[in-house]
This record gives sequence, C-alpha cells and structure tokens, in this order.
Amino acid sequence: MKRSLTLLLCTLLMACVGDENIYREYECRFVFDPTLHPLPCQLTAMLSTPGQFMKIETSVQQGVRHLKTTRNFDGATEDIRLNTERESRQTYALGANNCIIVGVSSYDNILVAYEGQCANCLKELGGRNYPLTWQNSGLYLHCSKCNRTYNVNNGVLAEGNAGIALYRYKVSLDGGILRVWN
Repeated sequence: MKRSLTLLLCTLLMACVGDENIYREYECRFVFDPTLHPLPCQLTAMLSTPGQFMKIETSVQQGVRHLKTTRNFDGATEDIRLNTERESRQTYALGANNCIIVGVSSYDNILVAYEGQCANCLKELGGRNYPLTWQNSGLYLHCSKCNRTYNVNNGVLAEGNAGIALYRYKVSLDGGILRVWN
C-alpha cells in the first residue's frame, strides 16, 4: 500500500513538471493560422526562423480583429487583419496588458512564449502596465520602470537588480496552427 501511494504521488508530481513555470495570473488564449496569412507576413516567417521574436497585440477596429506585430531585430511592425469566418469566431486574451512575445529560441530552436509585461514589476508593484521594449538588435527585452533587462532566447534576467525570469505561457505549433495559452 505504501509503495502504491509513493508511486502514485511520484506520477502526479512528474505530470506537473513543466507547468510550474506557466504564468496563470492573467488569461492567455491566442490562435494564429499561418496558412491564412502566407509570407511575407512577418508572424508566419518568425515561426521557422531561430532568433526571431514578435510582440503580438490585438485590437478590434470596425468589427474586425487586428494583430499588431513588432519584430525584434528591426522593430518593423505589421497590421494583420483576422477577417475570415474561422478567425472571427476566436476569442483572444493576451495576458496582463494585451501583449505577448512569441519566438523561436536561437539557443535550442524551441518555440517559446512570454508575458509582454515585466515579470518583476508585475510581481513587486501590482498593476499591469510594465511594457518591455526591444534592445540590442532584439536580443534583449528591457523594462524602463525597474531597469531590468531579459534575454529573449531563454527569458532569464540579464541585467539589473536580482529578480525572476520572464513569465512563460504554453505554446505549440500544432498542425501548423500557432497556439499560446495558460
């Protein structure tokens, strides 16, 4: 009986590994179909390019959902209209202040997604408006509020006062569809 309980406990703990770093304070739910937005769409291009990251924000203008993307290495922006029937049925929630950061790490070619606000300011100060800006050709994300800088490829704190890494979201490229959630 004791061995069964220990085995069950170990199995449950192992099932939770990986979820412990997922940010759950604010809802994140994002879906993007690159087949509906072929190249030169910069978000579609980012999905296969290590080291490229996008800030993604969403808004509704005249009844049509738009994505505003900002590329890390050159700051180029793009307005993507999500106007197909399938896209218009999706509901979106992009974390603390309507901004997520998604990209392919140049360290290990893994797709990653981060909260678009400074993790340390969210944790220490409350509120939710602590935007991160690209620095050093998009290799880093910087918070002007606390003056911390994060490495975009792994989310760890690179400069500034001691603190935590960027908050992460779950991300997948499932059947060609980009999904980010918590």
